[in-house]
Amino acid sequence: MEISVVIPLLNEEESLQELHDWIAKVMQSNRYLYEIIFIDDGSTDTSWQRIEELSNKNNTVKGIRFQKNYGKSQALDAGFELAQGTVIITMDADLQDNPEEIPELYNLIVKENFDLISGWKKKRYDNVITKNIPSKLFNAAARKTSGLKLHDFNCGLKAYKNEVIKNIKVSGEMHRYIPVLAKNEGYTKIGEKVVLHQARKYGETKFGMDRFVNGFLDLITISFLSKFGKRPMHFFGLLGTLMFLFGTTAAFYIGAYKLYNVFNGIKTILVTDNPWFYIALTSMILGTLLFLAGFLGELIIKTKNNEKHYTIKEKINF
Repeated sequence: MEISVVIPLLNEEESLQELHDWIAKVMQSNRYLYEIIFIDDGSTDTSWQRIEELSNKNNTVKGIRFQKNYGKSQALDAGFELAQGTVIITMDADLQDNPEEIPELYNLIVKENFDLISGWKKKRYDNVITKNIPSKLFNAAARKTSGLKLHDFNCGLKAYKNEVIKNIKVSGEMHRYIPVLAKNEGYTKIGEKVVLHQARKYGETKFGMDRFVNGFLDLITISFLSKFGKRPMHFFGLLGTLMFLFGTTAAFYIGAYKLYNVFNGIKTILVTDNPWFYIALTSMILGTLLFLAGFLGELIIKTKNNEKHYTIKEKINF
């Protein structure tokens, strides 16, 4: 199997036949051994019926149907787990990604030995205010935080070596940061290719402005996880220890100062009337809590299992 095309989708009944025919044409003209994996992320239209029809006509078409809508990251994770190709291509089902890009993406992975190639929609046909400008801000923040010089982290059209997708876990809404996840696992040969972007032909986008807010929050999460995800005690434990030491030092000073004044007959305020008493107490409590957070984080890492956060209702051709 040379190429696996992994396509997550939600309510894309109108575009599936056209997308399938386009991909099949490209694959057959280049004589690739391939599979197309559609992941139906809880569609409420006839998308699954279309996938069944396509699989009956073409045994290279495979389908995964979720019990409900879990999100794009979970859909990609399910597709990655079952993909068999030497090269895995991901694309969206809305016909905005161009299958004609597949041969060049495949060659960049196979012939030039890239671990991952991310598409860059340099010329976009989206709304400037609601998509283009927020996307530019988001990508600038992602570049600065991750250190990866990619222009379009969220482009659905990407190509991967098989071993890359088998060694990363995509969950939550981390599909935007798969290149960062790959980098964190030691895959450093990550490139970018300018790809054609096409105006949406059917239906409406499934993503609103909230995806950019969530995207920035996920960016903070993955930035932290990339540094301390496997050693949380190094962050929480250190911070907690410093705060606890600060609190105990302040408490010791308050107590020593009170005893000195009492011993020398100097009139002084009650310890509980001193604002530093509450600062010291708060610091010790927060320090203890942070240390416990680091300790619990270490326990979770050592005992966690890679349980799936989705339920597959049915599969086709697997």
